[in-house]
Amino acid sequence: MNFLNFIKNQILLACLFIPNMLLAQEVSKRPEKPNIVIIISDDHAYQTISAYGSKLMQTPNIDRIAREGVVFNKAYVTNSICGPSRATILTGKYSNKNGFKDNEHSKFDGSQDSFIKQLQASGYLTAWIGKWHLESQPQGFDYWQILPAQGQYYNPDFLMMDGSKKQIDGYASNVIEDVTENWLDNRDTTKPFCLVIGHKATHRTWLPDTTDLGRFDKVTFPLPHNFYDKYANREAAKVQDMTIAKTMIMGYDLKMFTSDEEESKEGTIKRMNTAQRKKMDAYYKPIYEDLKAKNLSGNALTEWKYQRYMRDYLSTATSLDRNIGRTLDYLDKHHLSKNTIVIYLSDQGFYLGEHGWFDKRWIYEESFRTPMVMRYPGKIKPGTKSSDFVLNLDIAPTVLDAAGVSIPKDMQGESMLPLFAKKKATGRDEIYYHYYENGEHSVSPHFGIRTKRYKLIRFYTRVNSWELYDLQTDPHEMNNLYGKKGYEKITAHLRVQLKKMIGKYQDDDAAKIFSIPI
Repeated sequence: MNFLNFIKNQILLACLFIPNMLLAQEVSKRPEKPNIVIIISDDHAYQTISAYGSKLMQTPNIDRIAREGVVFNKAYVTNSICGPSRATILTGKYSNKNGFKDNEHSKFDGSQDSFIKQLQASGYLTAWIGKWHLESQPQGFDYWQILPAQGQYYNPDFLMMDGSKKQIDGYASNVIEDVTENWLDNRDTTKPFCLVIGHKATHRTWLPDTTDLGRFDKVTFPLPHNFYDKYANREAAKVQDMTIAKTMIMGYDLKMFTSDEEESKEGTIKRMNTAQRKKMDAYYKPIYEDLKAKNLSGNALTEWKYQRYMRDYLSTATSLDRNIGRTLDYLDKHHLSKNTIVIYLSDQGFYLGEHGWFDKRWIYEESFRTPMVMRYPGKIKPGTKSSDFVLNLDIAPTVLDAAGVSIPKDMQGESMLPLFAKKKATGRDEIYYHYYENGEHSVSPHFGIRTKRYKLIRFYTRVNSWELYDLQTDPHEMNNLYGKKGYEKITAHLRVQLKKMIGKYQDDDAAKIFSIPI
């Protein structure tokens, strides 16, 4: 009898155990959702990244992402300015649809859908740390700690989730990484995570970490061949206010202060502690004294300003790259690398003296094109170089696709993952752009289309004109072909394509302007 009871109990236990064992095996076979890390810098020019062939400096950590994944050689933005770019990344929609058109009048509507909200609803932990610049409180995040407005390079303030403001001693790139690692250390490790790291670097006023001061002082940078561009037959370029010669400010931008009193009034300097300011003064004051002794003017002064700009900009970029390396090292150390997607991009491109300019905003290549590299172990072959058109618009649908989350039908971007499948998807033939702001730097609002060979642009408000470029014969966009004999057919064809793109993205403002003859 005891033996029979024993057999019955064993059978009962087996009946209970086997289904649970099978369920456990089924769960173990399910693909593990990837973690996602998106690193967004500010105003970082692809011309400075060695993965893009730059000879200006080395960026070993950004290069590592490219080497272990893909470098996008044809990555672009939909609207080349800080806030609108971030709104597009979050929503997967053009500015006319997400509502954040410019930095001067827009406030992000956080109630609208975003890839972050979609991921959070599917079980992801979500966080945004660093520069936000959307003039509203983040929504859809389990954690956020953001810089107010543009933020500061030294001893930055952070807006906290409880409504308080917190100042942290140190240099912004280092501090943002410190906060990031602290969040990663304390997160719920049973859940996949999506983390956005928003760096302030390399935004104006290009203030380097004290450890990087003077890093490029022995380098003399060659002037871009169109540094003294006269903007012939380009009316919008003639009225801009973003030249190194006339717009760049000696004190504010280049730290060339005429007195301690002038220096002490500058907000970026006032934030520094005694030790930080001592190092800054020890570096910049001898440069100012040397400049004063030289008594430069005209082109000689402009070229001096260019060299100073480049040295400060690249030194600031050095810290950015170093802290991207810290992020990658953290993932390695904590055995997260194999199941974590890492995407690095800037919010747009930037001018490093081309056409005599700094800043961004234009549909011209240096501004419109952005650096973007991506690592996705097991899905993207290391060392891949992509020449397909991709946009910051595509980040949202790409990460949702990777996470196995349905892409909302109203997202206007496209997942980039099919570009790396065995049966490679066909990429875009053209891309659309619209810049709205009519304020700082006097860049006229404009919209346009870029195909693999041509670019057609319609400027409005400040300047009313059309421009056409053959990027095969004129990659630096110096020769406006619009209205020139022999280009009638290609112009007509591009106008039809542009009108279709305006309709595709439901850009009603552009549609009205397009129909108005000049």
